[in-house]
Amino acid sequence: MLPTLVLVGRPNVGKSTLFNRLTRSRDALVADQPGLTRDRHYGRGRVGERPYLVVDTGGLEPVAKDGIMYEMARQSRQAVDEADMVLFLVDGRAGCTPQDLIIATQLRKTGKPILLLVNKAEGMARARVTAEFFELGLGEPYPISSAHGDNVVEVVEIALENFPDEVEEEEVQHDKPPKLAIVGRPNVGKSTLVNAILGEQRVIAFDQPGTTRDSIYIDFERNGKQYTIIDTAGVRRRGKVEEAIEKFSVIKTMQAIEDANVVVLVVDARDQITEQDAHVADFVLQAGRALVLAVNKWDGLDAHQREMVKSDIERKLHFLGFAKRHYISALNGSGIIDVLKSVDAAYDAAMAKLSTPKLTRALIGAIEKQAPPKVGRFLPKMRYAHQGGSNPPLIVVHGSGLDNIPASYTRYLERSFAEIFKLQGTPMKIQYNSSKNPFEGKKPRPLTEAEQRAAHRARIRGRKLYGKQ
Repeated sequence: MLPTLVLVGRPNVGKSTLFNRLTRSRDALVADQPGLTRDRHYGRGRVGERPYLVVDTGGLEPVAKDGIMYEMARQSRQAVDEADMVLFLVDGRAGCTPQDLIIATQLRKTGKPILLLVNKAEGMARARVTAEFFELGLGEPYPISSAHGDNVVEVVEIALENFPDEVEEEEVQHDKPPKLAIVGRPNVGKSTLVNAILGEQRVIAFDQPGTTRDSIYIDFERNGKQYTIIDTAGVRRRGKVEEAIEKFSVIKTMQAIEDANVVVLVVDARDQITEQDAHVADFVLQAGRALVLAVNKWDGLDAHQREMVKSDIERKLHFLGFAKRHYISALNGSGIIDVLKSVDAAYDAAMAKLSTPKLTRALIGAIEKQAPPKVGRFLPKMRYAHQGGSNPPLIVVHGSGLDNIPASYTRYLERSFAEIFKLQGTPMKIQYNSSKNPFEGKKPRPLTEAEQRAAHRARIRGRKLYGKQ
């Protein structure tokens, strides 16, 4: 097992900046605003040849009794319970605060090894910036700069010095686990669904839009199979996105969709299907990702309301006919198992390997049922098909005169392939590869005198044959 380093401290002391530096990534959102990070965020770091896990946490507000700050503190305490080493960050420019004293007391009670890091110490004398933090009673404070990297490698080496020098890394998996992104509008129950799938309160689920701000990647196992689930921020209409932080959250969500293999689109059954639901669904479709539609908050609706919701979905999300639909209650856990079954089926369909002979036979069968329409003076001729990629499946059709195949016929071919190969839950892309006319662009060779006389005689015979003078 890799040693786990957990970053703990008040809001806005630079934990996420240090997390990004340790993982050499930009996975954690960073801004000069307290309370930006809310859920536990895991990443991998390495110093020299020594790998380790690092956990970013939300700001620890020891006096919070309820609300979002209390939930953030609870997440931080859970992370400390998992830690092999706690890196307690304080702000060297703000000095030692009463909150730091309370947090230090709580950390000492856990019995975990603790390393005190005085952040934002760039350009300051070591003795001056660390002096007042000795009163925390956590040993020698170490000045660092998360933003500039000052002394970061040194303190990580100190944190790892009591662990074995040779750490066996986990075996590299050649088959990466499916990535499952949970997306939708704010407050439709995405984080509640993530917790229901995981079977624990892993992310903060709060009855307040915008609770989740970052995309949280979580590895888990179900029935012996590995998955990575991604909890994402809610996506509002562009006109309502005003704060810079929310804009970054939306970008993170779009990146998570691109990174995922399967997307679960969560909609609220107690609210109408909105234009924004359709926009998010369209983005998933344009990204080519397999999709499962989860209609949440289904419990408590009467028969008439349920029929209205189904009719609303058929009318506004009709272009998601390929996706499996589930009516669930994330809060009560009903329908969750069926969602995961559909995720597995959609992933298998998105990654399916289709042989060229079978694809060609399927293409010929589709043409026999309905031939492609004539384009201009020429009738398109489709000769054979092969697979050009996965996630989503890409079918390349070869032939001649395929440059202007109408979209309606392409959709017909997509439905035919999906039906024949039982590819439910994934969109499909068809690409046409039309052979070129070998004589296109070439000037005709001038006729010889003999050829000109022969052509003249042929024209005369033609006129006599058809009675034209």
